[in-house]
Amino acid sequence: MAVRSEFHSPNTLSNQTSATRTLKPKPEAPRLSVGFILANRFTLCAFANFVDVLRLAADEGDRSRPILCKWTILSDTMDPVTSSSGIIVQPKERLGDPRRFNYIVVVGGLMDETPNLSKAYHHFLQEAAAAGVPLVGVCTGAFLLHQAGLLDGYRCCVSWFHHSDFMEQFDGLDPVADQIFVVDRDRLTCSGGVSSAHLAAYLVDKHVGRAQANKSLHIMIIDDALQAEKPQPGIPLDLKTRDPIVQRALLIMQQNIDTPISVQEIARRMGNSKRQVERHFRLSLDTSPQVAFLNIRLDLAHHLIEKSQKSVAQIAVDCGFCDSSHLSRMFRRRYGGTPQALRHTTTIPEE
Repeated sequence: MAVRSEFHSPNTLSNQTSATRTLKPKPEAPRLSVGFILANRFTLCAFANFVDVLRLAADEGDRSRPILCKWTILSDTMDPVTSSSGIIVQPKERLGDPRRFNYIVVVGGLMDETPNLSKAYHHFLQEAAAAGVPLVGVCTGAFLLHQAGLLDGYRCCVSWFHHSDFMEQFDGLDPVADQIFVVDRDRLTCSGGVSSAHLAAYLVDKHVGRAQANKSLHIMIIDDALQAEKPQPGIPLDLKTRDPIVQRALLIMQQNIDTPISVQEIARRMGNSKRQVERHFRLSLDTSPQVAFLNIRLDLAHHLIEKSQKSVAQIAVDCGFCDSSHLSRMFRRRYGGTPQALRHTTTIPEE
């Protein structure tokens, strides 16, 4: 009777070990993959906030392993890219096939120093759009997406600070400057700064989970994820309120200082009634929208008289008054003196 040996040759053990190795589960594929394009003189804060949300959501604790999220910086030349603060960042991958990413994020920078993206970037972004890869514009990245012909027919978010620049450069578009970010189908845009973190958290929430999104923001000492409709902070004002309707109305006023619009038009742009806006102003600030708008314009006029070399007549035009006499009358009512009197007592800095 044949006896079966329980001993195995070294080759048999080796084969079993190899088989065991092949049975190990593969690491989980990233749920969110992002390719970044950095414009020359890009804003480092906007980029860092966005990528840090991904980093913190990608792994347990603060270990920074790209497990649940993956990100990389793309380039057409692989040359280092200098940020607006002078910090230099080295790209990691060439452009390649955009379909390997869930999103392509374009981070813009200084308006006067950010050149147009190269033809290679335009081709890559257009290829991504044709393949259905969503495109994200961060800070002035919306400008760069539009220059590539990729924002026609889309709502887009720009900073209130750059709203007039966008309108001058891109006639016919009506960008949104009273929200921190805008999601319009497969185009996502945000105003930069901390809004980049909130847009990134929106993507993490969608693809990875709300817990991971909240975890990232909490580690970054950001209390809660903000929705897209959250108003942007604008020019510092004495008018302080937590009422989002009033905040948005004030922001629209700030964007239209030189050509004041009616409360009816402000309400229309916000999707509210004139009576609603007036009621919220009364409850929140104990004043009317008309008075608040006038005070915003007068505060700016006061600032320009003290800090600039512009003539009173030019300041009147810049602040939406029909002439210097009109400005002087309103100015005296508010401050008890004329712009000319304030100018005589002010040392104007040289430009």
